[in-house]
Amino acid sequence: MRITIIGAGFSGSVLATELARCAPSGVDLCLVGTPDGYGRGVAYGEARPEHLLNVRARELGATQDQPAEFARWLNLTRRAEESFLPRLVYGEYLYSRLQSAAQVSLAGFNQVAREAVAIDREGEAFRVTLADGSDFLTDKVVLAVGTLPPQRLQGVGPRLLVDPGYVAWPWQRNLRGEDALARVPNDARVLIIGTGLTMADTVVTLLRRGHQGPITALSRHGLLPHPHLPEPGPAIALPPTVLHALNSADVALLLRALRSLAPIVPDWRGLVDALRPYLQGYWKTLPDEQRGRFLRHLRSYWEIVRHRIAPSVHEELQALQAQGQLRIRAGRLLRASRGEAAVEVLVRDRGQAHASAEQYDVLVRATGLDTDIERTSHPLVGQLRDAGTISADPLGLGLRATAQFEALDRHGAPVRGLYCIGPLLRGQLWEITAVPELRVAARQLAQQLLRNGVAAKAYQPRAREPALRVAGAGG
Repeated sequence: MRITIIGAGFSGSVLATELARCAPSGVDLCLVGTPDGYGRGVAYGEARPEHLLNVRARELGATQDQPAEFARWLNLTRRAEESFLPRLVYGEYLYSRLQSAAQVSLAGFNQVAREAVAIDREGEAFRVTLADGSDFLTDKVVLAVGTLPPQRLQGVGPRLLVDPGYVAWPWQRNLRGEDALARVPNDARVLIIGTGLTMADTVVTLLRRGHQGPITALSRHGLLPHPHLPEPGPAIALPPTVLHALNSADVALLLRALRSLAPIVPDWRGLVDALRPYLQGYWKTLPDEQRGRFLRHLRSYWEIVRHRIAPSVHEELQALQAQGQLRIRAGRLLRASRGEAAVEVLVRDRGQAHASAEQYDVLVRATGLDTDIERTSHPLVGQLRDAGTISADPLGLGLRATAQFEALDRHGAPVRGLYCIGPLLRGQLWEITAVPELRVAARQLAQQLLRNGVAAKAYQPRAREPALRVAGAGG
């Protein structure tokens, strides 16, 4: 039996590591991912030294039964375990444990540093086509592609799209290995679309490179991520009123229960953290109407308290605001075009009837997480969608799937042997983008794949199929 995992970021590498450690001989594992960030993904492979993790080191072990494994891997002191380390270090940890598992695995383990561009059903198996035109057969496929490329900004004119004054993705690298922000002059007037985690990384990188020009960050609500406490707060237990609301399938009832509790808990962060073990189950009970209400009215507020940033990063952003170099605005970008001397934009601030015409030197898209498969430019996801092999969540939160991680086709039928893990399951689980939930899902899916494959026939390669190129150790 061959199991192929498409995507070598956190979800894919952790799932591959679980399988490599548990799979018996006779199982052939294949991990396929783009060369940049192989085994690390975009979040940890394309990060810069100044980009910090948003979680304390002691909580970031990649297995659910060893949450402190990352801290032990670094041999951190007790005090250092509470710190927020560079994301690049975490990427090295993920890659190291992947290679270690590959070296001792009883299963065959191929690591393919190429992009997968198509998956087609062929009998009871799947044919995976790679970007160089080669292909191979596999019995099972797991989509672990992470978040999708950010969508094109509404209102951006065609000339601006190909102009150096427009940065479509801050970490996009050119042939010399430079990311897009390296082209931004230090005195440039910068407009960033987005005020979340990607914006924070963008601002920090600009400052490390000596940027002195004004920076404006614009989003619909103009909300910054809240910080973690410098020292971790006490854990709290949810009272019966909140537990009852979690069983109600009513967003408004849960919100009222949380508001009544917030003034009496030591810190609101403890309340948010106490909710997390219940959120996947709660989301499953919500009808689409309730999910839609949450997304329209509460999502932006939930995101800033749930996905918090390191205290030092928050302090830096606050200092920039106090100095006047950074301005956070609530509003919408209506139009952006390449003018003769600058990027000309039309912005309407939140609550205002009229728009204002403004000029900037650089426009940066930093809109962050995207899981809308209907509008994505991702080649593989688009191919599967157009073929009807996968179907979109009705609220744009990824693809539809069963409780056993199997994808549903356009008719709502399970696609036997095609699985998904990671942010594309937000429609089913909501909380499936961070380490604690992903490592649990990886363990569950690994056990299911091996359990279902016990009676599967061994993979028989065709003579015309290319040998898989091994990337790194452990092939």
